[in-house]
Amino acid sequence: MIADVLAEATEKMTKAVEVAKEDFATVRTGRANPQLFQKILVEYYGTPTPLAQLASLQNPEARTILITPYDKSALKEIERAIVNFPNLGASPNNDGEIIRVTMPELTEDRRKEYVKIVKQKAEDCKIAIRNVRRKAKDDLDALKSEVGDDEVARAEKELEAITKRATDAAEDAFKKKEAELLEV
Repeated sequence: MIADVLAEATEKMTKAVEVAKEDFATVRTGRANPQLFQKILVEYYGTPTPLAQLASLQNPEARTILITPYDKSALKEIERAIVNFPNLGASPNNDGEIIRVTMPELTEDRRKEYVKIVKQKAEDCKIAIRNVRRKAKDDLDALKSEVGDDEVARAEKELEAITKRATDAAEDAFKKKEAELLEV
């Protein structure tokens, strides 16, 4: 029983850290990266569809992304979704066949703004980890009558160690992304 609670908590905390890392990847650095476009949803025949399912993304130059839609009728919608996506600041050019997205140079203020966004995403991850810990602790407390106080106390110490590892992983990912954003 206790092992199941700890395994579930570990799995959920690991997933929270992975989601945070994916979110960090969508915040841009000085280079254009197809991952920046992973979270863009395009209105396609009335359904929000991820851009990666509607077009191929190529990175021919450091600050340029070429988007080649599989269906040319979706060009305008793709272009609109890119313009409306927050914190991207990209300027798409549509030539009827492909969309060329040029990423502007990052200013010092913009870099600091991105660091704030990443910091908020890291904090959200830590909150998710703490929520998982709280639920696991409640589950362990419910088991006290079945397994005894000593077993639950040992499991709670293990839970704290798992939580510390997950929180440290989130913090390390944040520090890495922060350094990448502030690098000129």
